Amino acid sequence: MAKRIKKGDLVKIISGKDRGRQEKVLAVLNDKLLVDNVNKVKRHTKPAQEHKGGILEKLLPIAAARALIVCPSCKKAVRVGFKMVKDQKVRVCKKCAAVIDK
Repeated sequence: MAKRIKKGDLVKIISGKDRGRQEKVLAVLNDKLLVDNVNKVKRHTKPAQEHKGGILEKLLPIAAARALIVCPSCKKAVRVGFKMVKDQKVRVCKKCAAVIDK
């Protein structure tokens, strides 16, 4: 299966408490995304040998369906299609038909 969203892409969150934010993808995990400053939670931890206790902030993954990629040419949140260019499969913006590459 081809990946529509890749690490380093700029995405716009379309649902949830962080709706409307545009941030960069830090990691792709199967059908989930780890996005910078999105779905940030606080964990209260007790002290242990490997770390001090306290309140730690961490990022939790979100479903890939909750994010749309931002097209670099038309600057809008768009769906992604695929097209063959010179025997290579590339991602294409569904609105302006521009090639999305990193």
